[in-house]
Amino acid sequence: MFNNEKYNSLKQTIPSSVTIIAVSKTKPVEDLQEAYEIGVRDFGENYVQELVDKHEQLPKDIRWHFIGHLQSNKVKYIAPFVNLIHGVDSEKLLLEINKQGKKINRKINCLLQVYIAKEETKFGMDEQELQHVIAILPELEFVNICGLMGMASFTDNEQIITSEFTYLNKLFQTINTKPQTPNNVPQTLSMGMSADYKIAIECGSTMIRIGSMLFGERNKTSQTK
Repeated sequence: MFNNEKYNSLKQTIPSSVTIIAVSKTKPVEDLQEAYEIGVRDFGENYVQELVDKHEQLPKDIRWHFIGHLQSNKVKYIAPFVNLIHGVDSEKLLLEINKQGKKINRKINCLLQVYIAKEETKFGMDEQELQHVIAILPELEFVNICGLMGMASFTDNEQIITSEFTYLNKLFQTINTKPQTPNNVPQTLSMGMSADYKIAIECGSTMIRIGSMLFGERNKTSQTK
């Protein structure tokens, strides 16, 4: 069940410039439809097959965000309709997205994921890899780089979280000072989830990914890849 009250409260307490992505992974279509009917249009999914299934069943004006770790061999399934791929964490993946975009003559919006956490389970590029990918963007006609994404460490230590988000914001500001190409106009800084979105916004986030606060705890038994 979608928590309409918490969604409205969240909208009222954050800057209007911050986009809320309702993270709906593992949640039934009925919950998403309920959210849609009160005005939610941005939904985040982690699993390709689940995203494809929901896209087929729900209204076509939904903006779908793929926020999970995307395998290169599955890009083709979401390339025709995905609004934004958040976790582009390697040159290999970006090249595949460009390849699939070329096949269907569609420019695909992406965020470059930067590794900012002190955890081995997180994905993302380091600063050197990020600079390399930005350098090759003029060669890639079928991707639009809209900004950066990062996930902070899973910790109660707010100083660590603040430090990681601040670092990502500095990288974001740095790439904004460089000459931009038509497919590299970084305006989005996606960081912050249910537990740390307030810190993220203080550190400059323009897009937050909120799941458990809006939909309740996810059903781990229903995950599909």
